[in-house]
Amino acid sequence: MAQQRMMRRFARWHIWLGWVVGAPFLMWTLTGLIMVARPIEEVRGEHLRAPAALVTEGRYALPDVGEPIIGAELVQQPIGPVWLVSTAEGARYRYFAPDGTLIPPVIESEAREIADAAYAGDGRLEAVVYTPSDAPPSDLRAGVNAWQARFSDGTNVYLDASTGEILAVRTGWWRTYDLMWALHIMNLENRENPHHPLIIGFAVLGTLGALLGCILLFRRRKARPKA
Repeated sequence: MAQQRMMRRFARWHIWLGWVVGAPFLMWTLTGLIMVARPIEEVRGEHLRAPAALVTEGRYALPDVGEPIIGAELVQQPIGPVWLVSTAEGARYRYFAPDGTLIPPVIESEAREIADAAYAGDGRLEAVVYTPSDAPPSDLRAGVNAWQARFSDGTNVYLDASTGEILAVRTGWWRTYDLMWALHIMNLENRENPHHPLIIGFAVLGTLGALLGCILLFRRRKARPKA
């Protein structure tokens, strides 16, 4: 009798836990299904990135940075070959490779050229908007000054306002994926940290409900009387 009462109690708990965690479990399943509906390369817009331009041959001067550096990369941009230099303090600078002179930050007209050269899709460039580091767009979330190039197919190409580097390519599907990820980890604020009490609490309750379900598999049931 005591075992039967305990099993009945477990059954009631299992039912109530099922009602409590049913909605989040359904949301986790649906959001996970949507996130895997397309290849991650397509979500990231890799098919919309044009191949990097080859650096033209020539004699190049090393820049005089004036502080310790941790790396320098020679790349081709619409204005010509440039050095992208990373300093030990974490700063990034751009130098004109033929003479080693410092290049000022990217202006709007140059941002249009860089975005057009980096984009391989069928849309047309509609607008280029400057986004300061203290107010980044929701689909970038990077603490740098940037240019946002908006294309007619819903793609946003972001480039660093200091160096002209492509920071990200954001498609309409990426924004859908980002929303599904935020719902999946139950964090609509910064959409990055899944370690918070809400999701941990529901996960614990779901685990308890599953354990109770496993225990109830061994519950003895009375045989139904034959008709």
